[in-house]
Amino acid sequence: MIQEQLAHLPEFLPDYRPFPPVKEHTAWQGLPLRAKQRFLQAGEAALQTPIAPLPLSLWLDFTHTGRRTPWETAYFSRRARLCALVSAECVEHKGRFLDEIADTVWAICEESAWQLPAHNSYVRDTPQLPLPDTTRPIVDLFAAETGALLALTRYLLPDELDTAAPGITARMERELDARILTPYFTSHFWWMGNGEEPMCNWTSWCTQNVLLTVFLLPTTQQQRKAAVKQAAYSLDCFLKDYGADGCCNEGAQYYRHAGLTLWGCLEILSNVAPEAFRPLFRETKIKNIAEYICNVHVEGPYYLNFGDCSPLAGRCGAREYRFGQAVGSDALQALAAADFRADADPDHLQNPDGSTHINLWYRLTTAFAEQELMEYAAVPQHRSAVWYPSVGIYAARQGSWVLGAKFGSNGDSHNHNDTGSITVYKDGRPFLIDIGVESYTKKTFSPQRYEIWTMQSAWHNLPTFDGVQQLPGAEYAAREVCTEENSITGELAGAYPPIPGLTTYRRSVSVSEQGITLRDETDYPGTVDLTLLTEQQPVPTADGFAVGTLGGIRFDPDAATAAVTAVPITDPRLRTAWPETIYKITLHFQKMLKLELY
Repeated sequence: MIQEQLAHLPEFLPDYRPFPPVKEHTAWQGLPLRAKQRFLQAGEAALQTPIAPLPLSLWLDFTHTGRRTPWETAYFSRRARLCALVSAECVEHKGRFLDEIADTVWAICEESAWQLPAHNSYVRDTPQLPLPDTTRPIVDLFAAETGALLALTRYLLPDELDTAAPGITARMERELDARILTPYFTSHFWWMGNGEEPMCNWTSWCTQNVLLTVFLLPTTQQQRKAAVKQAAYSLDCFLKDYGADGCCNEGAQYYRHAGLTLWGCLEILSNVAPEAFRPLFRETKIKNIAEYICNVHVEGPYYLNFGDCSPLAGRCGAREYRFGQAVGSDALQALAAADFRADADPDHLQNPDGSTHINLWYRLTTAFAEQELMEYAAVPQHRSAVWYPSVGIYAARQGSWVLGAKFGSNGDSHNHNDTGSITVYKDGRPFLIDIGVESYTKKTFSPQRYEIWTMQSAWHNLPTFDGVQQLPGAEYAAREVCTEENSITGELAGAYPPIPGLTTYRRSVSVSEQGITLRDETDYPGTVDLTLLTEQQPVPTADGFAVGTLGGIRFDPDAATAAVTAVPITDPRLRTAWPETIYKITLHFQKMLKLELY
């Protein structure tokens, strides 16, 4: 799709000007007061925050223990500091932040490597090397982010930086050439695409930031054309893994790194070569990718989540709004504007994930769109039901109830073994939950991934058969799936390894204004252990459980016995979404069980 547009490339590819340089100060003064105040407040806080050290011992901590947090916390804080300082200098333009900007740029240029220790390998899915090879820079997600950050900093403040630290922009250009441009043009990193090999959010995410680096620097026409050609190939490799329905198999949280970075790539390409690339926004598949986030939105901050996603996937904002404008989606623009107005932290500075603080392009895109977002008046509207056959994701809503179901396979990117699992919301609050993923460690993306409890089917709203759980892989999938306006039915036995006596486990789930009905039927000769996870405490009643203040779960007490286990939540990443205790209901039944959520 993208490569076909290369025939329309102009002879000359100009600079990309996403924002005016700071010397064009009138445009910066015209930003909304709220945005300028946020930038100055964050910049002044950064002035009081020293540059975090990145000693070798922090890198080796990952090598020896697999812990990612110590290195990444310091690494991201440096880049967040630079973002805050540059944003503040842009709106104030008095030179107050320049010395600290130069110090932070220098510190980043002095780093031995820009890739994370967790990404320090040259072949996909192979063990990380103990130390970085400084002669062979790796362009990973955050090396590419670093490149875009430094390139945009240089673009915005070239004269100002060289006044504060003569020659520093030349140093930035040398480092960007050595660490981003030369590797990109002379090496092949797996995320750049390789025929039919599956890609993921790395492809669009890295490509977006490499394109920013290329077009914000004084690169040659030869480099620019080479970058566009490679980007077109990489994005086609990325798009091949999407169905025509546009479903993100990595989930709502990763839409920001997948679908939205696809928009970022097309936004840059469309600005430097509009006749070639702007028509792509009229493609139905691109619009479907854009609107996916609308269809998995529940209410307020909540999203239907599966796999590694959190239910608090992050509020929409300027990028979603611009994507909605580009594809002509009123639904996406309305959701983005409403979400933005409800967001007390539109620059994501309070997000405990430091990687969300480091993209200056995102931060400035928000500021320059802020007035439009505040004035956009349309009210978000949700579809009553949507089915994504490419991934097996179903969402339906009736009255105060929202149902989400995953009836695809266990072969998704960021997969958990959760085929057939459901999530349920009532009045915008979690009723039956999907826990998500703990803080990333070396183990998270290793062959031992499914030893982690949150990845296992016994920790989703699914059955277990005498301890036997689902297995990972695309071959472990739901079959005979049938959807209607308010229901989904499918055969789940194929998501499990061969189990003596089990040939069928059929699940039917429907939603109405009165609640959710779940019916599971099986020929398994033994006792099934069915897990249900709740955020609020279940209290036994005569015919089931009262679930906190939300409602209840009703079943025939003669058909099942039940037990409740309190599950402590201590991991920092999980605690961003869940209280210190959640609850696991285990229902023991044979042959058939019908549940009513009310």
